Parts: sequence; structure tokens; C-alpha cells
Amino acid sequence: MVAAVARLRGEAVRDVTVRSDARHLKMELESGLILVVSAEQDEQGRPRLQVDVVEAPQDASARQQIEVRFD
Repeated sequence: MVAAVARLRGEAVRDVTVRSDARHLKMELESGLILVVSAEQDEQGRPRLQVDVVEAPQDASARQQIEVRFD
């Protein structure tokens, strides 16, 4: 988590979106990076915080799609 957030040092925030149940936060930065913070529960019901830093899609039409991965 520290390494992911360290990439954001000095970045300017363009937009922030919080899901209505406050379990997900998405922060879009001027450089095109996106910080996604999720609060979930593991199989035993313990709280788990997940932090990801991803790059925004280059294709503007792809911004309206959500990619969901299943394990």
C-alpha cells in the first residue's frame, strides 16, 4: 500500500468519486493516474483495506466501461 501511494507524491487531484455506501473511493489525478481505495471484509469478517494505483485508459470511449475481474 505504501509503494502504491508513494507514486502519487506531488500529484494534483482532478476528480474524486465516492460510492454511495462509502466502500470505494476513486481519485483521478492530473497525470492520468487513478487511486482506488476499497474497504471490504475478508472471509472471517475482518475489515480489509485495498489500495490500487492504475493508469487511466487512453481511449476516451473506454471511460464509460467498468472492468470486473472474477477470481
